Amino acid sequence: MGIATTAKGAEAAQNAGIIFIGVKPGVVLPVLREIAPHIENKLVISLAAGIRLTGMEAVAGARFMRALTNTPSAICAAATGFARGSRSTDQDVHLIQSIFGAVGVAVEVSEDQIDAVTALSGSGPAFVYTVIKALAEGGEKCGLSAEAAMKLAAQTVLGAARLAIESAKTPEELIRMVVTPGGTTAAGLAEMEKFGTAKSLIAAVEAATKRGQEMAKENP
Repeated sequence: MGIATTAKGAEAAQNAGIIFIGVKPGVVLPVLREIAPHIENKLVISLAAGIRLTGMEAVAGARFMRALTNTPSAICAAATGFARGSRSTDQDVHLIQSIFGAVGVAVEVSEDQIDAVTALSGSGPAFVYTVIKALAEGGEKCGLSAEAAMKLAAQTVLGAARLAIESAKTPEELIRMVVTPGGTTAAGLAEMEKFGTAKSLIAAVEAATKRGQEMAKENP
């Protein structure tokens, strides 16, 4: 397949046209210092949360960009937000859209919005899996087998998400399509409101965003 491997970051950076930085946030800047002589004016895309473009641009002369994607990229269903650096070109932006667009949806944002992308799209799958798990447990509690409940819960979330995307309707419109006054959905939504389900999900995104901002201060 034309794939070359090496145990040395400098060698990889020297021979590559585009470099992805896929290490833990605390290691990003040390890695960049190591490969700095080999990435001058090359496109370097960081996948790390909390490491600012200005910090990376201070240690190397590359054309830095940041991209925050998520695990559904493994099945070409990713949600990716990316931000350009001060040296990025329009061609770089087109290229990164092509790369991440090939595995899902790619949206350009400003860097001060990237922490929100990290929280919503990067951490979001874990929040959704929590919802799937809870729905399945509810099904089990009401008499379904564990296997049937999980399969139905996961497919329900998948179908609802696809309909939200393909119909272009607002969540409020989609909810009205399901709810019958005095019916089963209305009863369930009333319990969700009672237990603050929506508020807890909003709080989860806010907490994850705040942590991303804190990480940026820890790794200036």
